[in-house]
Formats: sequence, structure tokens, C-alpha cells
Amino acid sequence: MTDIEARLEAFRPELTGYCYRMLGSGFEAEDAVQDTMIRAWKGYESFEGRSALRSWLYRIATNVCLTMLGSAQRRVRPMDLGPAGSGLATDAGEPRPEEIWVGPVPDGKILERTDPAHVITERETIRLAFVAALQHLPPRQRSVLILREVLAWSAQEVAELLDTTVASVNSALQRARATIAAADTAADVHRPLDEEQRKLLARYVQAFEAYDLGALTTLLHEDATLSMPPLPLWLRGHDDISAWMSGTGAGCRGSRLLPTVANGLPAFAQYRRAVGGPGHEPWALIVLEITGGRIASVTNFIDTARLFPFFGLPARLD
Repeated sequence: MTDIEARLEAFRPELTGYCYRMLGSGFEAEDAVQDTMIRAWKGYESFEGRSALRSWLYRIATNVCLTMLGSAQRRVRPMDLGPAGSGLATDAGEPRPEEIWVGPVPDGKILERTDPAHVITERETIRLAFVAALQHLPPRQRSVLILREVLAWSAQEVAELLDTTVASVNSALQRARATIAAADTAADVHRPLDEEQRKLLARYVQAFEAYDLGALTTLLHEDATLSMPPLPLWLRGHDDISAWMSGTGAGCRGSRLLPTVANGLPAFAQYRRAVGGPGHEPWALIVLEITGGRIASVTNFIDTARLFPFFGLPARLD
């Protein structure tokens, strides 16, 4: 690796985090950052240090993201598409294209290994609900909010990056704040040293692997949600979630869970019993959102063919 490449690569994690918040997809974020790196490498000689390297890279990354967002549909969660369904449903609906969903991302791809307090702060701004709320903002307004509120850039720095005025930046930030404040983005981030969270997650694993739906229900808020992207069906409340898991979802009985972290949140790779043979095969990436000591949301991302390699998870458990 050349000296130039090494200097550029040092910014990859934070740029991936920025692009992920902008785009709502870990896969698209990686593509955007790779495009940014290629453009930066090709234009490095003409850069000549006229501004800070970091600012220059963010300008390139922002332009890449704005271009990608220009022709893209806004990414959503199943709850954005319509009312909750019934746990007695026998069909979760036809899978929708990956391009419409807010997707998960591994912490390791976007968080730099720094002090624990900084990691916790970073995790706050990659939570699923927060990233989904960001997608409701117009692209440039989204960029302003991320740069000002998440990355702590000054209004002057953002104005220079976006080729606009400080007044425009402040106006966009005010509108963006109002939109985010109206969204429900609460969730406790993954805190491996938090004893209460560890006990809750241990009880979740025990109840799920035993498929004890009574015990599982006690861990959920009364209005907890369950969703399964890319399927559009989503459920709310103990009764419908239990009905689904004991009915259509009963094939998950006998599953094994492998802990991981996604979007700064506790997560598990779910492996169901293999059909016609020993071992367990990938079924879902389960991401939990916890508030007040109970689980408020369970998102089962079932595109395991792409997600398990992306998260570095085993192809099967024997």
C-alpha cells in the first residue's frame, strides 16, 4: 500500500459511518466509500492540500451520496408501509426489493476502536430507528444534520462543504431537528458491561432457544413490534407476536442464536435446524431495540445470503 493509499484508508471507517447514515444501507455505504476512495486517489495530485484532507474526502463522499440519492427511493422500515398485521396471518406477503429497506450494518465497519465512552456515543447515531428517521429528511438536509449534530462540524465548515451559506445551513438544521424530534428513535445501545442488559439478553437467548413463548413474552413491552424485512408484514403486541411465533413462525423452534452487534444494538444470528440433515442453517439476523429494561422491537432481517458474510458470521452451525 502506498503512502497516499494508507492516508486515505485511515478515513474509511468514519466515511462508511457517514455514508451509512446518509444512505440507510451498509452495502450502498461501502460502495459509496469505495467510489470516494477511487476519486480521491485519482485527484490526489490536484488536491495539493488546499483544505484539510478530511474535509476534502467528506466533500467527495457527500457528492457521491447525493448523486446516489437523486434516483433512489426513500428507504423505510415495514412499519412505514402500513398498519400492523395479524399474528394469525399465514402469509407475510411477497418480499419487497432490498432497495426500499433500511438495512443493518456491523459496528466493526463504521466504528473506530477508541475509548468505550466514544463508542457508546457513536452507537447512539447508528441505531435502526435513528437511521430510519434520517431517511425522512431531504438529502441535503440529512447531510447538514449528520455533519452538525453527529460529527460536530461548525456551521461554517458545513456551508463550505455544501457550497452554501451559514444561514442556509442553520435553517436546514432547524427543520431537520424538528423532523427527528417528531420520530420515535429511542433505544438502548449495546452495553456489554451493563449487568441488567446482559441478564435480559441471556434470558432472551434461553427463552428463544427453548422456544418458551411465555417466557419470551415477559421480556417484551406490551406494544413491542416484530418485523421481517424484506417481508412487509409487521406485528405489534404480545398476542399477535405470540400467535405468529406459535403458528406460521413455529419453524424457528429448535433454533440456535449466536450473539453479535448491529447498528450499535444487541443482535443475534439465528440458525434454524437444517432440513434433512444435522446442524443448523442461517435464517435471520435478529436486531433488538431495548427501552426501559424490556425489548421494544425485534427486527428479523432474513436476507442471510448477503448479511451473514457481511457480518462475518458462520455459514452454518454443526
